[in-house]
Amino acid sequence: MYTILLAVALVLPNFSCGFKKVVARPDTMEQKPTASIYDFKMPAITGEEIDFSRYKGKKMLIVNTASECGFTPQYEDLQKLHQQYGEKVVILGFPANNFGGQEPGNNQQIANFCQENYGVTFQMFSKISVKGEDMAPLYRWLTDKELNGWNTTAPNWNFCKYLINEEGELVKFYASAVNPMSSEILEDIN
Repeated sequence: MYTILLAVALVLPNFSCGFKKVVARPDTMEQKPTASIYDFKMPAITGEEIDFSRYKGKKMLIVNTASECGFTPQYEDLQKLHQQYGEKVVILGFPANNFGGQEPGNNQQIANFCQENYGVTFQMFSKISVKGEDMAPLYRWLTDKELNGWNTTAPNWNFCKYLINEEGELVKFYASAVNPMSSEILEDIN
């Protein structure tokens, strides 16, 4: 009984603090970004290097994903967003095993899971870390206001989303429970 209560006490704060959080770029920023999203080159889940400069002039929705999470069904809506709004926003998925060990697979297993279960055709990347000392440089950029100009909000669980505008500026953070096909995200990409 004590073990169950301890587990509930450890899990509840995650559910009560920020799964629906949305953070928008302030109208006036204290500083200019010191790095550009277009400087990044990262390996796709299939191994080839993806140069982010290819996304100039397009919005990007960057999402940390996991195959064994309660939010995993969002893959379906990310795919729907990609199919219906792909001319307006590029979906970039980053598998990560940082929360609850919910992405234990290797790149091939993750790619197979995404294809077989959700028909994913949007761009998936190699598994990375999105928090901690081994945080991937892209996620350092997304969460360090010295680099991106304003944001310090890091993922607090799987399926957090960051919206980049057509100029390569980070403009919004959406926590895990904000669905990719929500009216808020659809309004922001249109």
